[in-house]
Amino acid sequence: MYIPATFLSALLLTILCTCCWGSFANTFKLTKNYRFELYYWDYGLGIFAISLIYAFTLGSSGGGLFSFVSNMHQAAAMALFYAALGGFVFNIANVLLIAAIEMVGLAIAFPLAIGIALVEGTVLSYMIHPAGDAKLLFAGVGMALLAVVLIGIAYASRGTAGAVPTTKGIAVCIISGVLMGSWAPAIAKATNAPNPAGLLVPPGACSPYTAAVFMTLGAFICCFIFNPILMRKPLIGTPVTMQGYFKAPFSYHVWGLLGGFIWGTGTVLNLVAGGKVGLPISYAIGQASPMIATLWGVFVWHEFRGAAAKSKVYLAGMIVAYLAALALIAMAYKGA
Repeated sequence: MYIPATFLSALLLTILCTCCWGSFANTFKLTKNYRFELYYWDYGLGIFAISLIYAFTLGSSGGGLFSFVSNMHQAAAMALFYAALGGFVFNIANVLLIAAIEMVGLAIAFPLAIGIALVEGTVLSYMIHPAGDAKLLFAGVGMALLAVVLIGIAYASRGTAGAVPTTKGIAVCIISGVLMGSWAPAIAKATNAPNPAGLLVPPGACSPYTAAVFMTLGAFICCFIFNPILMRKPLIGTPVTMQGYFKAPFSYHVWGLLGGFIWGTGTVLNLVAGGKVGLPISYAIGQASPMIATLWGVFVWHEFRGAAAKSKVYLAGMIVAYLAALALIAMAYKGA
């Protein structure tokens, strides 16, 4: 089983994770006039498939007790359950976040939903599995939160009309954020256990690869329960049926699978890095992914073309805040 040997290599994995989590939505942008509820079927399959690929390759390299199949057999049933529960909850949160963006706009959805998730997920996972110097870690979380808030302010100051906030939209943001912040503690429960012998994976706990497989399995199962409900009673727009899925161009299904591969890769990298630096640290860095999504919006989708100058100042501040967050979180690990 591959686990990064040094803090620097683990840090690079968490940064790659951030890039993956902030980039997968580009594949949905490439499906013109396609409903997210339909895109999500292929996306859900993609995240599960790619986690299996990593589990049977990197997660099984070298064989032995900690390889994927061996670990899956020795992991406690509750550990596997918590991993699947984390994915189930994440899936609901992610769908609600997309709906919230359409309902109230990025300027409100990012700071509110991702802000709640960032703080809640880091605090709860730290309570379950403390890792790093708490003061430096949460100072870094504060800077990452500032970066997310600056994203929202930048979008709000573009000078273009956006979605009008509603009570329903704000409620969806809050629910999404609370649920989004819950999956990391569930994964922490799955991967954490008493380990007096100092083994690579505690007895009865999931390895990062096993956790990723069961997390994405939980998310995929959730698609069959939650997605049909949203298709019949969408939070925004009109009901949609599976007929639209089967009539969609083949390329749309490829984009959906690719989006799942990208997000699933980020998740595996996050959990694998967490095996070295601790889940609270890897999660805190990964949840700054809106910064990457915003950079895509600036340089590829030209969402800030013609925007007021002050919005670009906020974007610059976002980058500075995120770099400060990385530095503080890195020092948190060094100071543990």
